Amino acid sequence: MRRKLALTKVSVKLRKKEFHEGWYLYLDIYPIYQPGSDKPQRIRENLHRDITTPVWDKSQPCKTDKDGTISYLPKRNQNGVIICRSAVDQESCIFADNVRALRQHEYDNASLYSETDAAQAELNEKGKQNFIQFVKDLSKKKHARSSESIIVNWNRVYDYLCLFAKSDYIPFSLLSQKLMEDFKMYLLTAPRGDKRKGLLSQNTANTYFAIFKCAVHQAFIDGYITVDIAAKVKGVPEEEVRREHLSLEELNQLAQTPCDNPILYRAALFSALTGLRLCDITKLKWAELAKEGEHHRINFDQKKTGGVEYMPISPQAYKLCGEPREPQQIVFEGIPDKSVISRPIKKWIKAAGITKHITFHCFRHTYATIQLTEGTDLFTLSKMMGHTNVRTTQVYAKVVDKKKEAAADAFTIDFGNNTQQEEPDNDISGNSSK
Repeated sequence: MRRKLALTKVSVKLRKKEFHEGWYLYLDIYPIYQPGSDKPQRIRENLHRDITTPVWDKSQPCKTDKDGTISYLPKRNQNGVIICRSAVDQESCIFADNVRALRQHEYDNASLYSETDAAQAELNEKGKQNFIQFVKDLSKKKHARSSESIIVNWNRVYDYLCLFAKSDYIPFSLLSQKLMEDFKMYLLTAPRGDKRKGLLSQNTANTYFAIFKCAVHQAFIDGYITVDIAAKVKGVPEEEVRREHLSLEELNQLAQTPCDNPILYRAALFSALTGLRLCDITKLKWAELAKEGEHHRINFDQKKTGGVEYMPISPQAYKLCGEPREPQQIVFEGIPDKSVISRPIKKWIKAAGITKHITFHCFRHTYATIQLTEGTDLFTLSKMMGHTNVRTTQVYAKVVDKKKEAAADAFTIDFGNNTQQEEPDNDISGNSSK
């Protein structure tokens, strides 16, 4: 089936000035078909040029006014350019004809392109755009209200992409499985930022590469690439790390040890009893604490995930909040900033006679581990901790399994000289050997 061509024609024409002597130059474009319509339209494009000395072709009258005055078409040379007596006007007409030729070329090509050609042309144009800038823009668009840690991680990925590319430009056309694999290997050997020595940890590389894959997948969704190559590349394996925590005995020991900072004392033990992060405790307001019946609960927006959480808390945890104040006041007002909180915690832990390396976040680990040890099921704990995926909570289950193994070997029985506990040697027939 033959494809119908638009056959759009672009012409340079004159329009008489209303109050002054002279004529405006403009482009007359016809026919133009808008998507979804079969009705032809005419477009006039002003060239912002005017002339006063056109030469009229007396052999081509165009109209006759009521008073009998005859108007003629402008005279053109063999190339179709309007002829003028003034050199300046002639340059304006040549300029107008150059623009006409450019527009004619555009419309001719648009008419010749099929839908596939147009799509390919658009993809080629998108392929020239900057993927690294896309990552930066995506971070602002997708995580405008996310936690500081998430925003920092996206910014770090942007920085490492610039280091990897040795510039701030990677065109979408260069995105491939090989480039993704190369960037993965780069992260596994990349130096740490913030002037710290050593290389990125494997888990940090895991986080950064997951963000990179997310950006590549979004590029596929947005039509910058035609294949979802992110789905074909495996992430960096996550390395299991030790999540330090306190046992219930150690937590009791710490609770009985005075702390130089009473606010820190209450906030830390509140975290151990609720599992809340430092960032959520720092911004907790009295308006977010409620009581239904005999039980207290917290209604708050989780800073890290942005999720709305409902969490029941024990009477002991509520008591640690202190005397109720105005709804918009911070519950643990005056808690040390996260940049300096480690020092007083270290001093308090040492005073309690505990040798473990404990940070504030370890109180959250303590909550999870003790809950599982005391029999709370994994699904309930996952909801209590605000995890978006129960697999995150399963890490604590491994710690509890080790506790069970240790408990199994906690004591032995003294059998004396009695050898009945030993398994007898059996022959092939199943009879005990004497």
